[in-house]
Amino acid sequence: MPHPLPTAPSRRRPLRWTALAALAALGLSACTGPAEPGSASPSGPQATGNGPSQASEPPSGDPSAEPSAAASAQTLKTLQAFQDQKLDWEECEGSHECATLQAPLDYEDPESGQIELALVRTAGAGEGAQHLLLNPGGPGASGVDMVTQSLDFVVSQDVQQAYSVVGFDPRGVSRSAPVTCLSDAEMDQARQEHVDPSTDEGLEQLREDAAEFAAACQENTGEVLGHVDTETSAQDMELMRLVLGDAKLNFLGFSYGTSLGASYAEQFPQTVGRFVLDGAMDPSLSDHEVTVGQAQAFEKALHSWASWCLEQSSCPLSGTAENGVAQLQRLIAQVEENPMEAADGRIVPVSTFVSGLITPLYGNENWPTLNLAVGQAMEGSVDTMLMLADLNAGRDPDGTYSSNINSAFTAINCLDGSAPADTATLRAQAAELEEASPTLGRFLAYGAVSCEAWPAEPASEPAPVTAAGADPILVIGTRGDPATPYEWAPALADQLESGVLVTWNGEGHTAYGRAGECIGSTVDAYLVEGTVPEDGLVCD
Repeated sequence: MPHPLPTAPSRRRPLRWTALAALAALGLSACTGPAEPGSASPSGPQATGNGPSQASEPPSGDPSAEPSAAASAQTLKTLQAFQDQKLDWEECEGSHECATLQAPLDYEDPESGQIELALVRTAGAGEGAQHLLLNPGGPGASGVDMVTQSLDFVVSQDVQQAYSVVGFDPRGVSRSAPVTCLSDAEMDQARQEHVDPSTDEGLEQLREDAAEFAAACQENTGEVLGHVDTETSAQDMELMRLVLGDAKLNFLGFSYGTSLGASYAEQFPQTVGRFVLDGAMDPSLSDHEVTVGQAQAFEKALHSWASWCLEQSSCPLSGTAENGVAQLQRLIAQVEENPMEAADGRIVPVSTFVSGLITPLYGNENWPTLNLAVGQAMEGSVDTMLMLADLNAGRDPDGTYSSNINSAFTAINCLDGSAPADTATLRAQAAELEEASPTLGRFLAYGAVSCEAWPAEPASEPAPVTAAGADPILVIGTRGDPATPYEWAPALADQLESGVLVTWNGEGHTAYGRAGECIGSTVDAYLVEGTVPEDGLVCD
């Protein structure tokens, strides 16, 4: 049977110990924060690096003027051919407006066909307001859902009053020519199965399952499967700018959304407006380098949680933080040897268990839930851990999967770069990952097998970006981020010719919307007034 691949609003590596993947964590906090909608955290952050600011008026000019771009001449010609379409906005989801954008399947071959991209916008800023595009990450997360379901927790009221905020589902995601691989029943079945690729027999099974999954995606998706790469989605963003009528593109991207924003800036630097890239990816890293970085960061996050947990009356751990992590490792080993059964009868193998375990690490405001899930599992109940894993996988309580995030994640990643999948390389990488993260590393290994039999070749390879000539781009990194390790933020800011680094000394994935006044006011001042903070600003 084909098996599901990982998901989430952060571009993180999959857990590989089901036949094709146990799902790694969903960022509970990437989309929502602990504060009241539109408010700052009650904590009192402090800032360092108070230097002169730079203010600018909102971009103006002719939005259809051909910019200086690194995109190909054919892509620019195709964009020009599609830019005159009119969007038919209709009321939807309460006070929002929805529309579909016609885009070419392939900007290099505009005769190959067209697809429809789903957009939603807010109306609070009034007629004639500029647009702020938003992407929650993944790859595979829905920007439409973020705007309609959780915008007030993500974007301040000041920003909502200044812009018409636009959420979009990137190509291949949710409502936009979605990648389709498994039925709900097949997904449930796959998440209850376990394969150990550390054995020769298990690795061979993994390869067979990967090929079956790829074939299912091809059969159920069709030609669009080869055209959902990040570079092409960034070209869609340029088409959105042209059709929406903005002189420059304003963008707020979280996690994988920073890869999308960086790709846009590299291809269309002269039309970069106010860009915020929060939870930065380093586009120069290989797939394995990304995985090692995340393995180290998740291990660090586990120790941070254990230290905090031991100060709480609800903590199921004992001793020191190291003792607590060792107790967790023994619990994982027990589940690996004897999968648990949930109250609804579903089997929870170690891959699904670890998926649930990682989920609350995306935000320290969710650590109390991790205390509960681990404590219950130690007592024999896996229901809370499975609930977290279901949240990760996009599974609703009625057994349906509300998005295609699992399938889209794999499809996009397989097109965004190649990775060696020969046995010797995979074994060496697995050993390196286990050393980087004794608790979780082995579950992050063997990811390259996912794309070994993929029916479409990679559209690009990892490479640094410079976006020469772009306006200032804010790059935000969080010191305790488990999904996009902090080191990636200064790396991206250094690569970008106009990168401006902002650091939050906090825990969890991404900062804006959950980090308090210092980050909130800095981002708001930049988006609303054009005030560029001093490079190197640090918020506590």
